[in-house]
Amino acid sequence: MTRAPRWATLVATFFGVGLLRPGPGTWGSAATLVLWWLVARGIAPGWQPFAAIGLATLAVVVGIPAATQVCRASGLKDPQFVVIDEVAGQLIALIAVPVAWKSLLLGFILFRGFDIVKPPPVRQLEHLPEGFGIVIDDVGAGLYALVVMQVVLHFGILPR
Repeated sequence: MTRAPRWATLVATFFGVGLLRPGPGTWGSAATLVLWWLVARGIAPGWQPFAAIGLATLAVVVGIPAATQVCRASGLKDPQFVVIDEVAGQLIALIAVPVAWKSLLLGFILFRGFDIVKPPPVRQLEHLPEGFGIVIDDVGAGLYALVVMQVVLHFGILPR
């Protein structure tokens, strides 16, 4: 069995977060949420959506080749310890979401829910090859969560 390049392992596991048990995907989403909360506090609210988009894009662009390398080296189609896909999806779910505990918690719950349930066509996206399928299905789950989150925010459904 070959080893994936170190950079790919670091990125794919989100610097080791994917090695936490149980539920590495949930740990990956939680770590992303906490890091986003810390980073976003230093960014003007008007710039936060652009920062979230930029970070999500970076996670996708770097995450696909990293996940592919780790997938090939491990011999597994979708290793549970690869959580860069949760990082990308969770960031997408938080685009244009106020940095407040209730909205962040709801964004986390929505993303994890859609990532676990995988409504159509998200389930079909995971059948795409290697790192592309690993990452893109979570992008789809993140988009579902983003849409629901924006509806909730638009209609003021989230209690203050």
